[in-house]
Amino acid sequence: MKLIFATNNQHKVDEIRSVVGNNLQIITLKEAGIDIDIPEPYETLEKNAWSKSKTIFDMTGINCFSEDTGLEVEALGGEPGVKSARYAGDNRSFDANIEKLLSNLAGRADRSARFRTVISLLIDGIETQFEGICNGKIIEEKRGDQGFGYDPVFIPIGSDKTFAEMDMIEKNEFSHRKKATQKLVAFLNTL
Repeated sequence: MKLIFATNNQHKVDEIRSVVGNNLQIITLKEAGIDIDIPEPYETLEKNAWSKSKTIFDMTGINCFSEDTGLEVEALGGEPGVKSARYAGDNRSFDANIEKLLSNLAGRADRSARFRTVISLLIDGIETQFEGICNGKIIEEKRGDQGFGYDPVFIPIGSDKTFAEMDMIEKNEFSHRKKATQKLVAFLNTL
């Protein structure tokens, strides 16, 4: 089966392709000849994921999926959450986002957090959603140079490494995105 993945984030494409292998042909927006930045105007991951997949399905008529992921920090009432990519402003700077997060957590004992991914799949215009969660904690300074986003300050439960200190195989042992993608693949195998 061939699906358009409604994202411009190559890191996300690489992670999802590493999970699906040859089970699914993932077409990026760029490979589909689509050059747009799809807005994320909603206050939930679910609605933003749906909006992105619907935009691409309406444009192309081709089955597609999208995802929205947020880092939810307990001591910050779930922030940055749906605003994770733009936490420090619309320029989407990973470093600025991490600096703001660490500043907001300064002096706090509770550093528990989770990554949550919601995938929105549209097959023949009908949506199905899949969720993946990875629980962990935020450390006080960046470690590692792999991955992207908040990976240098997030350690999943069951590890002593940040996501940024892991290669793709290690990260996939814990990954929220992998968990949601596995549910997507399992669903597609029932069709």
